Amino acid sequence: MKIQYLGHSSFLLTFEEGTRIVTDPFGDVGIPLPHVRADAVTVSHSHYDHCNVGGVRAPVVLREEGVFDVGGVHITSVLCDHDDAGGRKRGKTLAFRFEAEGISVLHLGDIGEPCSSNVLKRLGRADVLLLPVGGNYTIGAREAKKYVEGMRPAICVPMHYKVKGLTVDISGAEEFLSLFGNTKTAQTLALSERPEGETQIIFMERTCDDR
Repeated sequence: MKIQYLGHSSFLLTFEEGTRIVTDPFGDVGIPLPHVRADAVTVSHSHYDHCNVGGVRAPVVLREEGVFDVGGVHITSVLCDHDDAGGRKRGKTLAFRFEAEGISVLHLGDIGEPCSSNVLKRLGRADVLLLPVGGNYTIGAREAKKYVEGMRPAICVPMHYKVKGLTVDISGAEEFLSLFGNTKTAQTLALSERPEGETQIIFMERTCDDR
């Protein structure tokens, strides 16, 4: 399995059998979305910075709660709150779990729901956690840390944070990264087997080349 960060909340997941899935492709946010092809696109919610399905060449779009199978990848989506008021401010968002090759990857979309035993039970544990950390429209750094502590993934990759050129009003990843002492940087996350051990925070550099 290979994970590449396209920017904002968008990742390209490539599985051993060749299945390619793109999460939350973004629209006009001040940074370019690479031209990628995929077998499926997942959309956590309908805001412009998460639902640019026209920017990805893919025959399947998943944007509802349910259980799906795409090219041997088992996908489960779970409805969560987009804010800390039960969804009354910004509605709902979907978290997507991808399972294949004995590895589970959980993408938390634009979750704004405070960490609790209830939400942790709904989401379940994952080997790799793709986690928003920029605040304002999602959880911020300190609430994100609670999710890491509650889920205890082997790997956590921050997403949805401020970078140069981004026009979305959110904070950078610096505060979140400062809360952990074992941060690493990578361009590509390649996993040949299920990761284990204490949580490792991996800050992924954005992939800008067309594929």
